[in-house]
Amino acid sequence: MLKVYTFSKVNAIARGNTRDLRVLWALEEMQLPFELIGMDHPAHDLNTDAYRRLSPFEQIPAIDDDGLVLSESAACLIYLAKKAGKLIPSDPAGEAQVLRWCFAAMNSVELPLLSLMLIDWAKKEDGPTKHRDNTVAWANRHLGNLERWLDGREYVATDSFTVADILMAHVLTMAKDESLIKPYPRVAGYRDRCFARPAWKRTLDSYYAKVEAG
Repeated sequence: MLKVYTFSKVNAIARGNTRDLRVLWALEEMQLPFELIGMDHPAHDLNTDAYRRLSPFEQIPAIDDDGLVLSESAACLIYLAKKAGKLIPSDPAGEAQVLRWCFAAMNSVELPLLSLMLIDWAKKEDGPTKHRDNTVAWANRHLGNLERWLDGREYVATDSFTVADILMAHVLTMAKDESLIKPYPRVAGYRDRCFARPAWKRTLDSYYAKVEAG
């Protein structure tokens, strides 16, 4: 039986805005049977070693489909759609378009909207100057969990370098202040290991040769 880890209790300000709603909506559309596993966020149910094995960044949702474990709402949705044969085209061209817009939703649209939401939450409590502190804390939370995940691992998803490493390493370049990465030596080593690859160096050299600074 498919198990879906969702919130049973969450902070009032987040209630109705959590990412488990994405999985629950999809399952309702697909009419797949599942078992709900409720997690109490204020009681720190997400901050246990047992739950980190399901969701390395201590986030909701996560799913366990008879031993196949996934976290990250977009990954869960893509997996469930392909499993059910619903809400995703079966032809490669159609599937590619669905994947493109999954990435667009998560990477292009969500980030600024989420940042604005955090600013608005901070305004209500402490004023807009709190936003950077909140954002730094948000980054440190994820970097700390990535540091834990990389213990004993050379790459983030498998034993070999994959496109997931390309994405993750490049995301880490957004930390322009090196002091943000310095407390996380595994993250720094992982990033540097990825960027030491000859293909990256060739790519960067070619880029600088072709792209002018405006």
